[in-house]
Amino acid sequence: MILITDGGSTKCDWILLDKSGDVVLKTRTKGLNPAVVPEENIKERILANQDIQPFVKQITAVDFYGAGCGTKTPIKLLNDVLTEIFPIAKISVNEDMVAAVYAATLEPGIVCILGTGSNSCYFDGKEIHNGIESLGYSLMDEASGNYFGKRLLRDYFYKKMPTQLALDFEKRFNLDPDEIKNHLYKRHNPNMYLASFAEFIFTSEEVNSYFYKLISEGMLKFIEYRILCFKESQNVPIHFIGSIAHFSEEIIRECMKPYHLELGNIIRRPIDGLIEYYKTHKL
Repeated sequence: MILITDGGSTKCDWILLDKSGDVVLKTRTKGLNPAVVPEENIKERILANQDIQPFVKQITAVDFYGAGCGTKTPIKLLNDVLTEIFPIAKISVNEDMVAAVYAATLEPGIVCILGTGSNSCYFDGKEIHNGIESLGYSLMDEASGNYFGKRLLRDYFYKKMPTQLALDFEKRFNLDPDEIKNHLYKRHNPNMYLASFAEFIFTSEEVNSYFYKLISEGMLKFIEYRILCFKESQNVPIHFIGSIAHFSEEIIRECMKPYHLELGNIIRRPIDGLIEYYKTHKL
């Protein structure tokens, strides 16, 4: 059996397939991004999932695709942890962008991730090309969950948020300044903490003018910095992965028009596309 994992900062989806490609198990753990989650917590979070435990000695391959897995150190960390947990499995660790490409397209295109963080690449049909080295949530990650969460907090404290929305925001979140600063500067996973505020936008029953402006500004920055950096952007479709893209499809479409970009697939959960890819190309 093969275990496929799509690991973000906030959550991690696990799919177990048998040799025929049938789904044996679907489950979820907390996020496993090694850039923000300590090694001991990564192992702890996997072992805490009771759905996976009965199969650990039957799984022959673990293909892990995760945020924060683009360099040698986090790859080795996860490889060591997974080897310890799944003793007979062949372990493969790749960055989440690889899974995004597999889920989105088999043809040349630009693939974008809009989740807790954001990223993009150009896929030429065979290989992935990263246009910009990402410096993470504090400096980059335009149009991501933590980008929008940061914008909401700034607007609230600068008193730029409309009055009624500010009142609703107060009711929904603990906005004590000391509490916020404690999460941002003293606790683990500040990117996930910031991203949690973005739910205020994307669980709203309507996209009001304030939300529309906020999302549009973020998407335009993402297009400028993470799509137009590829010279191929004028000639191939632009695919998006993640819930933020799923809920913002019409705004993305409008933001792309001035640049004459072609919108491709928008996939909310890449793990679903991965299942189909594995059935047709890996098993």
